[in-house]
Amino acid sequence: MGKYTLQHNKPDCIGCGACAAVAPEFWVMNDAENKSDIVACKKLDNGWEEREIEEKDLAKNKDAAESCPVNVIHILKENGEKII
Repeated sequence: MGKYTLQHNKPDCIGCGACAAVAPEFWVMNDAENKSDIVACKKLDNGWEEREIEEKDLAKNKDAAESCPVNVIHILKENGEKII
């Protein structure tokens, strides 16, 4: 079980590709939708995506979140506290 939850508000994604450039092991561009996807994620009914990540993957995904110009990438601690 991961220590953090990576979340992506995909409906509001503008498809700039910054996340995929910063962390390609976790983010890919979905050419059909012109938006990014979390690799190996759970797709939620509201259009969002989620994936658990380990602490070793936190810094790279935090960089991806900080590179997003529309702030659609979020990271939560196990207790639900929002990091970004």
